[in-house]
Amino acid sequence: MSESQSGLNRQFLLAARPQGMVKESDFEYRETPIPQIGSGEMLVRTNYISLDPSMRGQMENRADYVAPLAVGDVMRAGGTGVVVKSNHPDFPAGAPVYGTFGMQDYVVSDGASPPLRRYDATLTPQEALGVLGTTGMTAYFGLLNLGEPKAGDTVVISGAAGATGSIAGQIAKLKGCTVIGMAGSNDKCQWLVDDLGFDAAINYKTQDVGRSLDALCPTGINLYFDNVGGEILDLCLERIAMNARVIICGGISRYNATAPVPGPKNYFNLVFRRARMEGFIVLDYINQFPAAIAEMKRWMEAGQLKQSTTVIDGFEQLPRALIQLFEGVNIGKMMVNTNPG
Repeated sequence: MSESQSGLNRQFLLAARPQGMVKESDFEYRETPIPQIGSGEMLVRTNYISLDPSMRGQMENRADYVAPLAVGDVMRAGGTGVVVKSNHPDFPAGAPVYGTFGMQDYVVSDGASPPLRRYDATLTPQEALGVLGTTGMTAYFGLLNLGEPKAGDTVVISGAAGATGSIAGQIAKLKGCTVIGMAGSNDKCQWLVDDLGFDAAINYKTQDVGRSLDALCPTGINLYFDNVGGEILDLCLERIAMNARVIICGGISRYNATAPVPGPKNYFNLVFRRARMEGFIVLDYINQFPAAIAEMKRWMEAGQLKQSTTVIDGFEQLPRALIQLFEGVNIGKMMVNTNPG
């Protein structure tokens, strides 16, 4: 599968709609000629491809905030790349860009279809895809605009060692909150506390989550940033404080489920506690991204915001890497370096 030797465009297509956990047989590998560009277009060679939980929903045949993939389509995925040929005045050859490239080596764009943006050449692709990309923007707007954290709040974050949760927790600490994260291993929990500055972390696989929350949140949860759904959401709803905010960012417990995940039993606590539960789509804030990125960069430069990435080398690893994302092997942002070396 060596693109540099073959001169072809390697691609992974959706071969079948997953039943339960994503399988490698749900993907089809294909090689096609490198596409040609026309007037006002550019050719981008990808270098990093992002793996995100939302990709699982796009593999199903159901309407969502983006159209589902058809069987036979190139798998949709965000990524970074470099413009290698250009007939576009705003995207010269050599410009680093990010956007929705799909699982392929090359993509042709006019800047709008698929939508691409240039990013600061002083940034690494990991930063452009992670803390300063859609992942970081999801944490930023979900936590600040919807969660409205206040100094002294108790903030609980599920999926806290993932790409979005790990950033959301750090932002909450910057706002003076007590932050408790949930993750699926002792190593991840230790990383949250020792490296990212979380006040505490709960291993949801080995600890009694309800009892741990009772001990760590004696006055209740002021802000719950949910990346998981299911039982964890229900346990947190049971413990929300007065005027709490519950932000629904993701629902990884349901993505590979073969039966509907039960809804929360404790939802009426939203009434008793005069609380609010709200979901969001980060693309609704796209016009505010530049200001948010500038603030996040300042936090990074001050050493107040860190990013961890799990990078897998090799284009051929893309299907397996997506499966590993759902197996929880990653710490922080998960991505594939498509052309290492």
